[in-house]
Parts: sequence; C-alpha cells; structure tokens
Amino acid sequence: MTLETVARAAGEVVARDVPFVPGPIGTHITIRSLTKYFAGTPLYENFDLNFPKAVIVSIFGPNGCGKSTLINMIAGLTPIDDGQILFDGKSLRDTKIGYVFQNYREALFPWLRTVDNIGYPLKLAGETPGEVARRVEELVASFEVKFDLRRYPYELSGGQQQTASIMRALAPRPEVLFLDEPFSALDFEMTLFIREKLQDVFMRTGTTMILVSHDLEEAVYLADRILLLTKRPTRIADIVPFEAPRPRTTATLSDPLFIRTKARTLEIFQREVRK
Repeated sequence: MTLETVARAAGEVVARDVPFVPGPIGTHITIRSLTKYFAGTPLYENFDLNFPKAVIVSIFGPNGCGKSTLINMIAGLTPIDDGQILFDGKSLRDTKIGYVFQNYREALFPWLRTVDNIGYPLKLAGETPGEVARRVEELVASFEVKFDLRRYPYELSGGQQQTASIMRALAPRPEVLFLDEPFSALDFEMTLFIREKLQDVFMRTGTTMILVSHDLEEAVYLADRILLLTKRPTRIADIVPFEAPRPRTTATLSDPLFIRTKARTLEIFQREVRK
C-alpha cells in the first residue's frame, strides 16, 4: 500500500519517505506483594517479581495458574486486591502500553476501517490526522503490509487481522507491549512472519515485551527470559535465560543452546505439573 493511499484513508495527504521513528526504550516493571483472590481462594499472594527493561519475557506454566491474569493485572485490565505495580517507578497512568489480544476478531472495532483501527490510539491521544497517517505509514513499511487498509476487519483473513492488531498496539510507541497468545489462531506461515516482525520491532526500539504462550517452542524462541510459574497459589518456579543472538531464525530451533534451554524449561514445567 502506498503512502498516498494511507494518507487518503486517514484523511490527509502527507510527504513521502517518512523514516521509521523508534519508540522509547522499554521500561522496568516492579511487582511487590501482589495479591489476587478469586471466590475467596488465592491466585497470587504476596507475589514479587521484576521484569527487566528492554527484554522479552515469556510466561509459561500449568493451565489455570494465572498467566493471562498476571499480564492483565499489570496492564490494568484486571484489578488487584493488594500490592503495587510500578513502571520505572511510575504508575500505569504515566506509562504507554500496548496490548495484543488472543481473540483478534473481537479486539478490532468492526465498524471502523482497518486503517482507522490502527490509528485509533493516536486519535484518542489527540494527534492530528497527519501525525496519525505518518505513524500508520511507518508501521505499513515495517510490517510490509500488502493488503488494503481501507477494508473493514471482517473483510480480512485471520492473519491480516492479527497483523493489524499488532500494528495498532505498536502505534503509540509503547514502553511495554503485552501479548496474550498472539499466535494461537494463526497458521504456521503467518506465525513465522509475525515472530520475525516482533523481533524486528524489539531490536529497533527496545520495547519491553511480555508474552503469554501455551507453546513451549514459541515461548523459548522469542524470549530473553522464560518465567515459569507454579500451580495455584501461583509462585515463581524458575526464570530460565535464553541468550541466543538476534535476529533468531528457523536455524535457531536446531541450535544446541535452544535445545538445552527448551529441555530445561520442559523439565521445570513437568516437575510443577506433577506436584
């Protein structure tokens, strides 16, 4: 899609050859004494955790341990019962975040064109149509978008909808990007593409990314650290580092370091499931 097309779709013509502008360096997240109860039963209780600045952390653990609930609490989507969550010492209100939902079909507004969905966070923040169009064009170039952004979400394939969802989450240049099983409904070809693009964004911007996954290979492949959780009441079972160089490719999957890290992660996971 050309720059003129995006600009017309956003309502204003802008100049050609807009350079990519990196977002802010990712933020450090501090969680202290986090407590969350469901029906009087503790899910998290006095839970402490640090997410380092400018890394990708994958969250992996037994079913029902609260992986999605954890990122939803950090992102402010689920209220906490007690504790504190800070972003470089700031509150959530003072931090730019992006969120990619698992169910992309429900995440996009069906009454808005795809281009307007992507630019919605910027419009909400009061940016001008020209500023919105420029940022959308940066994302179009970054994600090599070939489909028509003037179409409505329901006119797109699942992979195209999820691509648009990720572009929307990245539009405001977030300090933290939350991804809740973003590949679960995608075919393998699209999964490889989105993995590549997320890595590219990370390498250029340093955005802190927190990924929830039920796929062990995926959790290890993308992460700098794999956070392994226990059964309820949820604690940290271990944090496994994965320091393979980026960009990671399909060759990474057969690298001895990847194989060892995956085996170690699986060992810890099985130990927790069997308890």
